[in-house]
Amino acid sequence: MARKKSVTLFEDALKELEQLVSQLEQGDISLEESLKSFERGVTLTRICQKALQEAEQKVQILIEKNGTQTLEPFTDE
Repeated sequence: MARKKSVTLFEDALKELEQLVSQLEQGDISLEESLKSFERGVTLTRICQKALQEAEQKVQILIEKNGTQTLEPFTDE
């Protein structure tokens, strides 16, 4: 259950962050609203970064074999 919650939290934060960026790019909001949106964006970015760091740690644990890591470079083919 915790895994599903963290995935949902990441996805929700990313979706909200994308909406904030879109609003800021349009430039139709006041300076004060822009600053509030920026502050919220910083918070959402931190949430996403934390979720990604946790995921990376889990991946590292999963790929560990016999006490040694067998990390391989990622190739996007």
